Amino acid sequence: MNSPQPIILCFAPNPWKARYALNFKGLTYRTEWVDLPEVASTLKRLGVPPSRTFSDGSPFYTLPIVEDPSTSEKLGDSFDIALYLDKAYPDAPRLFPPSSVGLHASFNAHVDALFSRFVILFFHGMPLDPETAEVSHATFAARAGVKGWDELTVTGKAGQITLEGFKSALTELAKLHSYTEGPFLEGNTVSYADFIVGGWLQFAKVSLPEWGELQKWHEARWERLQLALEKYAKVA
Repeated sequence: MNSPQPIILCFAPNPWKARYALNFKGLTYRTEWVDLPEVASTLKRLGVPPSRTFSDGSPFYTLPIVEDPSTSEKLGDSFDIALYLDKAYPDAPRLFPPSSVGLHASFNAHVDALFSRFVILFFHGMPLDPETAEVSHATFAARAGVKGWDELTVTGKAGQITLEGFKSALTELAKLHSYTEGPFLEGNTVSYADFIVGGWLQFAKVSLPEWGELQKWHEARWERLQLALEKYAKVA
């Protein structure tokens, strides 16, 4: 009898941005799963440079990576991947409306910074591989500049205050969605901006214990967006 395959839960926000983009454009692709401790060695093997650096200047290797066999192009960084997909496949639906790349880049940086400020609420809910969890814990602690994994959490009153701060910070983002009808930033027209937010919502869905609360914040804005993006959420 074959042993059951482990259930893989997709939760990292940036790979979700790329997955949404690929599905939206209707491109055929296959996912290769990489555990956190293997990210750096995988990128080095593929010859993909790090998309960012740590505060001390050392390389910071991250996912996703897209390798396009039709062009031999290899890309890291979810935003660069989206730009490439629109350039390489112009006949497929466009991720970026005309003359909007700069605005999307600014929006991406803003949303990433907003959610990252409260990522301590998510850490201990991440479904890490038990076999490599200890190494992953040490990696996250080092990235955060703390001594150990146990410092990457807030509980009790401090946790509630942090959660309220998160809700308050999302109010600004909710206002941007209030200018049009429909679930997306541009009403009923989806764009890469929605995949940016959607990637973080996927992270929250799996990792945030208060996901049920978050869905109902701001007149259920985030629940409606996440549900509207389900048609682009296929995991291939």
